[in-house]
Amino acid sequence: MNTIYLDQSTTIITLLLTSLAFAAIGIVYSRGKLSINSYLNADRSIGKRSLTASLVASCFGVWILIGPSEAATWGGLGAIIGYGLGQALPFLAFITIGQRMRKIMPNGNTLTQFVLIRFGKAMFRLVLLLTIMYMFVYFAAEVTAIAKVVNLMSGFPLWQTSLVIIVSTLSYTLYGGLRASIFTDKIQFIIIMILLIFAINHIFNSGNNDFSMDLINEKAGTLMSGKYFYGYTAGLTFFIAVFATNLFDQGVWQRVFAAKSSDDLRKGFMSAFFIVIPFMLVLGFFGILSVSVDKAADPSTLFFTLLLEPFTGINSLLTISILILVLALVISSMDTLINALSSTITIEGNKFISLKNKNSYLTLSKYLICGLSVIVFLIASKGYSVLFMFLFADLLCCAAVFPIFYGMFKGDVDEKLSLISVIIGLISGLLLFPNQTFDKSILIGGLFSAEAFPIWISTALLFWSFILATFTPMITVMLFKKNSNFNFSKIKTSIKE
Repeated sequence: MNTIYLDQSTTIITLLLTSLAFAAIGIVYSRGKLSINSYLNADRSIGKRSLTASLVASCFGVWILIGPSEAATWGGLGAIIGYGLGQALPFLAFITIGQRMRKIMPNGNTLTQFVLIRFGKAMFRLVLLLTIMYMFVYFAAEVTAIAKVVNLMSGFPLWQTSLVIIVSTLSYTLYGGLRASIFTDKIQFIIIMILLIFAINHIFNSGNNDFSMDLINEKAGTLMSGKYFYGYTAGLTFFIAVFATNLFDQGVWQRVFAAKSSDDLRKGFMSAFFIVIPFMLVLGFFGILSVSVDKAADPSTLFFTLLLEPFTGINSLLTISILILVLALVISSMDTLINALSSTITIEGNKFISLKNKNSYLTLSKYLICGLSVIVFLIASKGYSVLFMFLFADLLCCAAVFPIFYGMFKGDVDEKLSLISVIIGLISGLLLFPNQTFDKSILIGGLFSAEAFPIWISTALLFWSFILATFTPMITVMLFKKNSNFNFSKIKTSIKE
C-alpha cells in the first residue's frame, strides 16, 4: 500500500481553494481591460519586474520538481548541467533574438509571422506545426504531472485533479488573455519562490535525509565522476533539446513583444536567467542525493520522497504547502501555454480559414482550445506518459532552429535552402531516433543490425539523433548559402498592428 501524505478532504479543499483563487484574481483583474491587443500582447506595456516574474513563473512548471532530478539519477552531473543550461540560457539568447525581432517586426506577435514572410509558406506550416505540437505536449505533460503528484500525495483520482486544474485555468486565461496571465504570474512567482526555498531548505536541514560527501562518493560516485561517458552525452542531449524547443515557445515570444521597451526586455530576461539557473542545478542535484540515500526507487517522484513524511503533526502544514507549490507551478505554466496556443490560432487562423475579423478568430481559438483541453483531460486522467511525444517534438525543433535563427540575422539563406536543410536534419535525426524502449532506431536495429555499429553509437541513440538533427541543417546552410540578400524591411511593412 502506498504511503498517504495528505487526506483526501484536505486535498480537495486545498485544490479547489487554490485553483479558484487564481481564477478569480485573473477574471477580476481583467474586467474593463479586455481588447484584442490586451489579449495577445498586453498592449506592449510590461515592465522589467513583471516580465521577470512572468518568465520565471511560466517556465517553472511542475516538471522542475521531476525532470532534472530524474535525469540526474542516470546522467549524473552532466545531465544536471545540461538540463540547467538548456532551460536558463535561452533567456540570454532571447535578449539578442528578441531585440532583433522587435526591430525588424515591431508590430509582431508570433515567431510564425516572421517565418512566413522570411521563409515562405512551406517553412511557415512546418514551424506552425511543431510550435503547436510542442505546446500541446507540454500542456498534456503538465496536467498529467499534477494529477500524478496529487495522486501520490493523497490517492486522489487522476481525472478529478485534471478536471479542476483545466477548468479553473481555462476560465481566466481565455477570458483575460496575456494580461491576466502575466498578472497572475506575478502572484504565482512570489508563492513559488517562497515555497520552493522552504522545500529545498527542509530537504537539507530537516534531519530526515542523512547526506554526506563520503556517502555520495560511495553510493553515487559514478554519477559525480568526470569520466562518466553517459554524463556527457546526457548533458549535451538535454542542453540541445531543451534550448532549441524554448526558442520556439510562443509563450516566451508573447512576452518578447509585450515588453514595454528593449531595455525592459534585456533586464527582464537577464534577471530571469540568474533566478532560474541556481534552482535548476539544486533541484537536479537532488537526483544524485536520492541515489546516495537509497530513495531513488521511483525516479519520477524522488523529490517528494526526500521531502514528505506521512500526514501527522507539523508535517500536515508542510504537505499542504507543497501541494500549493505544485499547483502554483502547474497553473502558472498552463495559463501561458493556453494563451500561447490561443494567440497563435487567432493570428494565423486567417491562413487556413476566412472569417469576418480578428475577433472571430479569437472566438474560434477559444473553441479549439476547449477541444484540445478535452484531449489533454483524457490523456491526464489515464496517466499516460508523454515523454516520447516530448522528445519527438524536441527533435523537430532541433532540425529547424539553426536555419530560422540564422536567417533572422543573415539574408543569404533563401526559402528553398532553409526548407531543404530542415528536411535533411529531420531525416538524419529520425534515422537514429530511438523507439520507446530506447534500444533501436530505424537505421540501427531496424535497417541494419545494432552489432554493425560501434557501441558508443548503438547505446546512445537519442544523443546522436539530436546531434544529427541539429548540426546537419547547420552544415547544409553554411555550405550552400547564396550571395542573395533578403530585404528585412519587407517584414516591417508587411506586419500591421
